[in-house]
Amino acid sequence: MNPSRIWRLRNHHRWLEDRIRQEQRRPQPDALTVAELKRQKLMVKDELFLAEAGLASARTTSYA
Repeated sequence: MNPSRIWRLRNHHRWLEDRIRQEQRRPQPDALTVAELKRQKLMVKDELFLAEAGLASARTTSYA
């Protein structure tokens, strides 16, 4: 388990949540943008689960 990786993933997850909320508060939110942000958030959540479980991930995306 890499604490700095977990920290980066949590921060990226929070950032995506904020972006989703911002987009949804717009007078006419872009449904495609919201869907893409939610997809990214789910991928980060999966990565975070794997990192916290100490399992290696096939992805090597950096969320710095």
